[in-house]
Amino acid sequence: MLAFTGGFSIMSIEMLGGRIMAPYFGSSIYVWGSIITIFMVALSIGYLVGGHLSLIRPSLKKFGSLFLFCSVAVVPMVWVDDPVMEWVFMNVEDIRYGSLLAATGLFFLPTVAMGIISPYAVRLLIQNTHTSGSVAGKLYFVSTAGSAGGVLMTSFYFVLWFELDTIIFLLSGALAVCGIIALLAASRFRVATSEELHAGA
Repeated sequence: MLAFTGGFSIMSIEMLGGRIMAPYFGSSIYVWGSIITIFMVALSIGYLVGGHLSLIRPSLKKFGSLFLFCSVAVVPMVWVDDPVMEWVFMNVEDIRYGSLLAATGLFFLPTVAMGIISPYAVRLLIQNTHTSGSVAGKLYFVSTAGSAGGVLMTSFYFVLWFELDTIIFLLSGALAVCGIIALLAASRFRVATSEELHAGA
């Protein structure tokens, strides 16, 4: 569920990127090229950071906190999109570099944060090296299925049913719920482990 929601949110926000930037930069191939480039670069950095973080005492509690951070990181898009794009539009004449700069300001940070999810989840799920390939394959299957769902639901339905700000708040809420679930699961696991230790003593 967590990996599915992470993949869903990433692609849903990427699909919204075109709608968000259209009033200032249009919806040309330059704009979509800028959006896709920023998402790919941000995800690659997120994967790299996630891989390093997964080596530092990985835990479900930290994983839940990561989801809460992602939930908070996407919200500013609701309030800063117009000021950021207006400033870029007024100061950068070339639409190619303007859209690239605006996409960086709007989408880079939350996408880096969400890119951390997959490698961190792989590390949490792997129990031994014999099953590592299978675990990673299943997790990326779930995450990519979530991405496909995010593209389909956002482009076919969400943009028809909701305002852009509402969709972003819904995605933020979904990430927050995942974070809370992970934190509750971590708490229950810690209590169960403590009880087992006391029973063993």
